[in-house]
Amino acid sequence: MDYKQTTAKILIDIKAINFNFQNPFILTSGRKSPVYVDCRKIISFTKERNLIIQFMENYLRDNKIDFDLIAGGETAGIPYAAFLAERLQKPMIYIRKKPKGFGKKSQIEGNFNINEKSILIEDLATDGKSKMSFIDTMRENKIKINDTMVIFFYGIFEKAEEELKKQNIKIHYLCTWHDILDEIKKEKKLENNEIDSLEKFLFNSENWTKNG
Repeated sequence: MDYKQTTAKILIDIKAINFNFQNPFILTSGRKSPVYVDCRKIISFTKERNLIIQFMENYLRDNKIDFDLIAGGETAGIPYAAFLAERLQKPMIYIRKKPKGFGKKSQIEGNFNINEKSILIEDLATDGKSKMSFIDTMRENKIKINDTMVIFFYGIFEKAEEELKKQNIKIHYLCTWHDILDEIKKEKKLENNEIDSLEKFLFNSENWTKNG
């Protein structure tokens, strides 16, 4: 089974990848987009969720990614870290975006040991930069981390992986926009003009309009 194409098909079929060319989505940046990716939806689909977690387990094993502790990023990464920690029987922590405002004011929840080797699990990554805030917090707390894994990595930003590598981080993923596009074209999920518009947005977004 091709895990890249199967993951892409799952994301499309459960509508984790949403398209709207006439009334584009407004992203948090304020920019208009003909597509919105919502990997959080996976948690509601038992069969598909189990298959994706199996793919993650297989990938980590086949690529000999070594770690003792699984970390989830608030909030979308937490369920996938939990599913994976249960399957692998590994301890888990999760990282808050900001310190808790009461009690011990912790930013890391759960138990960990100094110099324990960890992997950060998230649902998706665009250029990967947002992962560094979680990673910096982990390193400040003397947790060793050199790997992060996501279900979906945009894979369209030049040098994104190289920039993470400069921070001694390797990003692992199940599929990218290239796999999504391959699946869309193979299954004829969109009209040709819509595919053209989507590719323009992904690879030349500064010049994209809803009319293509």
